[in-house]
Amino acid sequence: MAKILTTRLTCAALTVAAAFACTGSGSPAQAEDRSPVIDVRSANPAMNAAITRARDTLPTFWASYEALKSSETGHSLKVRFPTPRGDGEHIWMSEVKKLPNGSYSGRFANQPRDLPGKRSGDLVEFRQADISDWMFMRNGKIVGGETIKPLLKSMPKADAAALRARMEQP
Repeated sequence: MAKILTTRLTCAALTVAAAFACTGSGSPAQAEDRSPVIDVRSANPAMNAAITRARDTLPTFWASYEALKSSETGHSLKVRFPTPRGDGEHIWMSEVKKLPNGSYSGRFANQPRDLPGKRSGDLVEFRQADISDWMFMRNGKIVGGETIKPLLKSMPKADAAALRARMEQP
């Protein structure tokens, strides 16, 4: 039986996008987390392809992150954290920073479900190998968010259409 990767994606992206649009600060960890948990099997080919695309295009994220423009805000990474059950939980991180030791830090932008003792807003460290997606806002549009795209077909049509309208290509 395939392991299940707990992935907070669809509504999390809407929450993150709304937080960026409303605050302009790119601090979605301060927004109320109303995102449901969406379980995706680790063998899901569409999700695995999306993670591969996100990792392949990570230089686009870092280029924007390192050369900040007023039109590009809210740089967030989605990171896989191991869980006690041995599978993984993918969570969006806000306030991302590169650390001198080569790792990264960020704050949970969602409430972790399977990480005991961890809460939305907690500061954690992670490695580049743990990054499964990225996104930022450019002129009010979501850039990146590859792992959101496979879930659009399972959303209510109006919600999927609204989210598609908020996305652009890097």
